[in-house]
Amino acid sequence: MQVFGSSGVRGVAGHELTPRYVLRVAQAAGAVWREDHDRVAIARDTRMTGRTFTNAATAGLTGVGFDVDRLGVVPTPGLQAYCEREGVPGVMITASHNPPAYNGVKLIGHEGVELTRSTLDRIETALRADDPAYADWETVGADTAIESTRRRYREQLLEAVDRDRIADADLTVVVDPGHGAGSLTSPELFRELGCEVHTVNAQPDGRFPGRNPEPVAENLADLRSLVRSTDADLGFAHDGDADRAMFVDETGSHVEGDAALAALAAAELDADDSVVSAVNASQRLVDVVEDAGASLSLTPIGSTYIVSRIRNLQNEGAHVAIAGEGNGGILFPDYRIARDGAFTAAKFLELVADRPASDIAAAYDDYHNVRRNLHYETEDERETMLDGIETHAREATADLDTTDGYRLDYGDGWVLARPSGTEPVVRVYAEARTPDRAGELAETMVDRATRDVEAYTEE
Repeated sequence: MQVFGSSGVRGVAGHELTPRYVLRVAQAAGAVWREDHDRVAIARDTRMTGRTFTNAATAGLTGVGFDVDRLGVVPTPGLQAYCEREGVPGVMITASHNPPAYNGVKLIGHEGVELTRSTLDRIETALRADDPAYADWETVGADTAIESTRRRYREQLLEAVDRDRIADADLTVVVDPGHGAGSLTSPELFRELGCEVHTVNAQPDGRFPGRNPEPVAENLADLRSLVRSTDADLGFAHDGDADRAMFVDETGSHVEGDAALAALAAAELDADDSVVSAVNASQRLVDVVEDAGASLSLTPIGSTYIVSRIRNLQNEGAHVAIAGEGNGGILFPDYRIARDGAFTAAKFLELVADRPASDIAAAYDDYHNVRRNLHYETEDERETMLDGIETHAREATADLDTTDGYRLDYGDGWVLARPSGTEPVVRVYAEARTPDRAGELAETMVDRATRDVEAYTEE
């Protein structure tokens, strides 16, 4: 069984994820990293358990001889920028978009890129091995607080985007960091870009009192309201570690993540470029890629798989102009092979400098999306759901793709069902040209997935 899912290891703090386990994960990573490194950077988001788990990871690494740079509360892309600049691997304590009770560990390589699946497999092997060789009193590592990481991260972002184009447009933006790590970086960044900035949920708070960390439409009512009341040109929201960005247009309407990805792709792509996305990629993106004469490569869902595919394509000589998913996690590999919510928001703002956000989104409103989360309590319920989904998929009159779960393409729409890599849920996605058809596709899959579970739980 894999310890590291599609975006690290996560669980409910104090139950599925404990300080002792985080210490062991850090030591296992150290067992692999010590071949080339003797220093590691550690950062965290704002979660209540973040400091505890940071202390555990620090103890684990210093105890086996590593020096540790403690960066404090920093967005995941800020840690990645530090790792690239300093040439050191990193540990990010975050559960990203998961609810407040969760926390997790994400591992970063010394190039500032998430670790490959093969490296994670080596760390998992070390995790299952005997206790590591502890350093003696003369070789135990030291930990040092680094205070400049957030500032240097902002400076790098300012250099990477079209600052003049944004500033000359005299834009007003509303920033919703969701009480996460982006609270300490994004509002100031967009002021430095020349925007008038209003904020909501911008106080760092690991209880996430204003909204849950996931920046989905149902959690962004305050953002939509503030965009309308301030006549802002754009609103955007982050998840807990600020590696994602979702948008609200100037009318206060939610911009579908798939539409934002398609718009950004259209602005980036040239003929013969490559695009990487997950198996739940919207037809919007498919259309943009085809119109540009580019190529699309699909992976299992999760940033680890997308990052690995980008690197493989680059090694083959391809130019990957953009990558990511419709959840706001977008990568611009010419900048860095990393999801970066602030960079994504700035790139979208470059588009808004030329035309309203509602016009940008309207070009990609031909499709409608539905997503359902099916919760399960036991592994038996999970397997029963997946058995029902597989039966439905095999019997359906549709093109079947099993890259990750079961995706059925009916020509006028598609539906995908797969188990989450980070939560005890089975996710169902559907897309079609009408809301009714998308809903029908989703409900048919949901009904088949839950039918036998209901029968099972009634016994």
